[in-house]
Amino acid sequence: MGNRKPEDIRTLALVSHGGAGKTSLTEAMLFDSGVITRMGRVDDKNTVSDFDPEEQKRSISINSSLSTFTYKDRTIHLLDTPGFSDFYFEQRAPMRVVDAAIVAINASAGVEVQTRKVWDFSEEFKTATLFYISKMDKEHADFAGAVSDVQNNLSNKALPLYLPIGAESSFKGLVNVLTGKSYTFKGDGSKDFTEGTTPPDLADAVAAAREELTERIVEADDDLMTRYLEGEELSSDELNAALRKAVIARIVFPIIPAASIPNIGVQQIMDAICDYFPSPLDMPPRKAMKGETEEEIDVAPEIKAPFMSLCFKVMVDPYVGRLSFIRVFSGQLTSDQMIYNVSKGVEERISSFRFMKGKEGSDAKEIIVGDIVAIPKLDSTTVADTLSTKGQDNRFPAIKLPRPVYSLAIFPKSRADEDKLGNAVRKILEEDRTLKFAKYPDTGDSILSGMGDMHLDIALSRIKDRYKVELDTKVPKVAYRETIKKVAKAQGKYKKQTGGRGQYGDVHFELTPKERGTGITFEDKVVGGVVPKNFIPAAEKGLREAAVKGVLAGYPAVDFSCAIFDGSYHDVDSSEMAFKIAASMAFKKAFVEANPILIEPIMNIYVTVPEDAVGDVMGDLNGRRGRILGIDPEGKLQIVKAQCPQAELFRYAITLRSLTSGRGSFSMESSHYEEVPPDIAKKVIDAVEKVTDEDE
Repeated sequence: MGNRKPEDIRTLALVSHGGAGKTSLTEAMLFDSGVITRMGRVDDKNTVSDFDPEEQKRSISINSSLSTFTYKDRTIHLLDTPGFSDFYFEQRAPMRVVDAAIVAINASAGVEVQTRKVWDFSEEFKTATLFYISKMDKEHADFAGAVSDVQNNLSNKALPLYLPIGAESSFKGLVNVLTGKSYTFKGDGSKDFTEGTTPPDLADAVAAAREELTERIVEADDDLMTRYLEGEELSSDELNAALRKAVIARIVFPIIPAASIPNIGVQQIMDAICDYFPSPLDMPPRKAMKGETEEEIDVAPEIKAPFMSLCFKVMVDPYVGRLSFIRVFSGQLTSDQMIYNVSKGVEERISSFRFMKGKEGSDAKEIIVGDIVAIPKLDSTTVADTLSTKGQDNRFPAIKLPRPVYSLAIFPKSRADEDKLGNAVRKILEEDRTLKFAKYPDTGDSILSGMGDMHLDIALSRIKDRYKVELDTKVPKVAYRETIKKVAKAQGKYKKQTGGRGQYGDVHFELTPKERGTGITFEDKVVGGVVPKNFIPAAEKGLREAAVKGVLAGYPAVDFSCAIFDGSYHDVDSSEMAFKIAASMAFKKAFVEANPILIEPIMNIYVTVPEDAVGDVMGDLNGRRGRILGIDPEGKLQIVKAQCPQAELFRYAITLRSLTSGRGSFSMESSHYEEVPPDIAKKVIDAVEKVTDEDE
């Protein structure tokens, strides 16, 4: 990488809806920059960035992949990200650390569901953005339609920098609307092109596009604005210089048509990266927190500033081991120095810095502000950790994680698998922060949760292949609860006489319903000492232990108050154990008399879909006992807000994909508990009783 300068570094992420051509564009860029001598293809499973066995098996990107290369004396750190919603974090985390983004738009499909999501990341992180209208050589490619779609649904600041020459099978090049130069390609995948002038049939379109783009560009330069308004002709060089300012300031989002596989227009995209995208030095300071406080400070992108970086990805390489991917936001570091994990308070030795090209890496001795590199064997480092040098304790804000939307209960197939499961899950969670694992004592399930069925399928496959753990899976049990609807009283008397000292306990309980979510309260209303004070805690303990397994179906009993108001005792035979047993008896009798019901968790669900799918989605949610709360527009998409029982949503990710042809996404969160309808409650109770009978 030679004597690099921060001003010559470009960092960017490729983002889009799935199937828009990001990986093919990465491959063409690597070919055009001379890194590879032959372009791979996703279908042939030989691309640089899709190297994971699961990616090759499924012909989709699953992980964000870093490729660092040099083009026209610029060091380009390119992160190719997945396009499917199951891998949301692998899109968002790279967008947090780059300075720019290329949003790929399929020329025949326009703005899709996930396109909107990745555009939101660009807005959130204020990244300079270029729109790549991809697959211009394919059937039904519609450049004008795609541009209109972007402008109407994402941003009216998106304007063509190039216009296509031809479309579909006749797509052969493009014209720069500022310079009027045309670039005609062979279309055989080679780098070769012929430079010329604007084709006559495009002259009017180019002139109109130049005028529209110029009007927007001059907003970035007051002097040019004045001259333009006075009617002065501006040169292409002046406009190009101002365009860089406009792109960095997010006043303009250039649009470039291209086709990666025939290698048409890719070099023009790379030129735009070098010419218009910001260097680290063009970026405003990043926000960090001072020490252990929440006080914000600025981290300036300066090479002479203290070293600060953020880990945004951890990958386990079968040969190298653990790789921690970091973005350097300030300063510089050499490989003979120690690195300090501010988040963990741990200092570690650096084995090397690696500039990655997919799974391959080349070692470097020094990294500087703007670099994105992998560091092997940092045992303490996880995603979102701030890495610095000892003595620096400022830290970057954490990277937001999405809530999982799909869960499976997992069961080891053998005792050997059970012994290995904990270590396997721990390692897989370190690598993928969007996975969650928890054990639920009330249902007995060990639950693995993620962003969709494909996400969990891949995680389980990795657990099996890497760590040799065989697992069975089932739909998780619902965390039902039991409660009551009316007040009831009951006596529990436990009396047992043996040859020696007997057992005696006697309590009277009154159960009263409470509001949902308020738990259990216990009140001592005993008067006259009929139950001695020293036995009251035992009675409460007996109640709470009995409530852990309710009366209807063995689910925890909740949301009631219990008052002990009467009872009796024996001077010799009474004991804490006897009063615990008596309390359990009184609770069960009173609970049965208090009109017990089963209640279930209700989820808030937010479903984002195209307008033409809203009716199907609402009908499906109604069929799941859902309540539609409203519909909010978001561009050309609609967000259906609803509440639905958790029991009806365990496989909703699969159903939604089918209903919307993969165009829908959703998120959900716990809301509250509600009574289960009697017919469904009976089925739940009968199923529990059947399992109990079989076990006996």
